[in-house]
Amino acid sequence: MSPDLVPVRTALVSVSDKTGLADLARALVARGIALLSTGGTAAALRAADLPVRDVAELTAFPEMLDGRVKTLHPMVHGGLLALRDEPSHRAALDAHGIGEIDLLVVNLYPFEATVASGAGYDDCVENIDIGGPAMLRAAAKNHCFVAAVTDVEDYPALLAELEATGGATRAAFRQVLAQTAFGRTAAYDAAVSGWLAGALGMPAPRRRVLAGRLGEILRYGENPHQGAAFYRDGSARPGVATARQLQGKALSYNNINDTDAAFELVAEFAPEAGPACVIVKHANPCGVARGATALAAYRAAYDCDRTSAFGGIVALNCALDAETAEEIAGIFTEVVIAPEVSEAAAAIFAARKNLRLLVAGGLPEAGAPGLAWRQVAGGLLVQDRDAGRIGREALRVVTRRAPEGRELEDLLFAWTVAKHVKSNAIVYARDGATVGIGAGQMSRVDSTRIAARKAGDMATVLGLAEPPTRGAVVASDAFFPFADGLLAAAEAGATAVIQPGGSVRDDEVIAAADEAGLAMVFTGMRHFRH
Repeated sequence: MSPDLVPVRTALVSVSDKTGLADLARALVARGIALLSTGGTAAALRAADLPVRDVAELTAFPEMLDGRVKTLHPMVHGGLLALRDEPSHRAALDAHGIGEIDLLVVNLYPFEATVASGAGYDDCVENIDIGGPAMLRAAAKNHCFVAAVTDVEDYPALLAELEATGGATRAAFRQVLAQTAFGRTAAYDAAVSGWLAGALGMPAPRRRVLAGRLGEILRYGENPHQGAAFYRDGSARPGVATARQLQGKALSYNNINDTDAAFELVAEFAPEAGPACVIVKHANPCGVARGATALAAYRAAYDCDRTSAFGGIVALNCALDAETAEEIAGIFTEVVIAPEVSEAAAAIFAARKNLRLLVAGGLPEAGAPGLAWRQVAGGLLVQDRDAGRIGREALRVVTRRAPEGRELEDLLFAWTVAKHVKSNAIVYARDGATVGIGAGQMSRVDSTRIAARKAGDMATVLGLAEPPTRGAVVASDAFFPFADGLLAAAEAGATAVIQPGGSVRDDEVIAAADEAGLAMVFTGMRHFRH
C-alpha cells in the first residue's frame, strides 16, 4: 500500500514554457529541495541565481542529437519508476547509484502552437516531444511516490501542498496530478496523430482521438439532472470557445450550443458585403437578415419570428454599435455575440446583468475545412465540416422561367440559411431576410406549411396586408420527394425555389413548378443537418 505523505527532496524540472519557473524553483530551493534540470531550463535557473544540477552530470552522458536524447536514461527513469517499498527496487537503486526523484515538473515542446503557426512539416516533426512524455508517464505511473506536474496553472497548488504538509505531497494530490499528466500526454499524442493524418491526406486513419482541455464546469447539461462541462480543443477558430465575455452570467450548456450555431451561420455573410444578423433559438435560426446597418439587419431578423426571438441568441457579423444594442435590449435576450463591441454598446448592456455579451475578435472562415464529431452508442461519427458553398454559376435552371435579379439574390441567401437549419429545412426569404423558417420536421411538406403558418402569424403581428411569403423565394435543404411540398410553397405565395434536385420524381416536381409559374434552380448539393 502506498504511503500518504512522501517528502520531496529532489525535483527534476524541464520546461518549454518558462512562465513562473523562477518563482517556483525559488520556493522549492527554499525548502531544501535539490533541483535537477536540462539545457535551457538549467540555464534559466542559473540566470536566476538558483543552484541546479544538470541531468547530463547525473547520467554521466552528454545531451546529444541536438537535444533529442538527454533524459532517456536509467539514472532518470530509475529514479522516477522505482517503488520505494519494494526491496528489489531499493537494491537496484543502491547497486547502480540511482537517486530517487520525488517531484517532476515538465511541460512539453509546443507542438500544437508550432502547427497553429503554419510551420512546415519538418519543423512540426522536430517539435514532437519524446523525453517529456516519457518522463511524465513514468512519474504518473509511479504516483504512489512521485508527483508529476505538467501544467503551469498547477504551480500554486503544488506550493500550497508543500506548505500544508511541511514539504511533502499527499497520495490524493499525487493521484490528481497523475490523471492530469496522462490526460496531457494523451491530448499531445492526439494532436500529433491528427496533424500527421492531415499532413498525409488520410481522411479516415485507423484511429482517431478526441481531446480537449477543461474550459469550465457547467451548472448542468441540456437539462438540470445532467452534469456537464465545456472543453476547448485549442483551435484558434473564432467563436464561443475563444470569445471574451464582457458581462452576464456564466454560459450554460444550451447557451454555448446555440451561440455556436448562431455565430457559424452569421459568418457565412462576409462583412464587406454588409451587416448581417442571426437570431437563434434551440440551435435553429428563427430570423436571419442582411441590412444597410446592423440595426436594420437586426430589425429584419427579429420581424421573421418575434415570438421565438424572445430568450434567443443574437449574432452579428459586424461591430455591435450603441443604436443596435439599444434595440436588442428591448426584449429578453440570452446571449449577444459579435466580432467587436463598442464601448457605448457595452455600457447599454451593462444595465442588463443577466445578458451575456461576447466579443469574438473576428469571424470564423465559413469555408474552412475541419472535422465534426458526434457520439453514438459504441462509437463516434466523424465527418468533414459542411463547408459546401455555391455561387450563381453553379445553379442549374430547370423550369421554363428563370429566376430574376432579386429572386436570384434571395435564393442564394435562403440557401445559405437553409444549410444551418435542422432538416427537414424550409426557408422563405424576401429582400435579404427570412420571412418563414420550418425546421426539424419528419416531413418536408410539414416544414413548408409550418414556415408559411409562422409567416402568416407575423403578418398579423406586424399589421401586414398579406403574409410576407407572398412574393418570397423558398429554399429546401434536400430535394422535394413529391410535388406536395413545392405546391404548398406556391400556395404560400413563393415565386422561386432553390433545391438540390436528385429525386426520382424530379420531372414531376419540375412540371408542377412550371404549372404554378415558379422559377426553380437545382444546386446539386444537399445540406442535411441532423
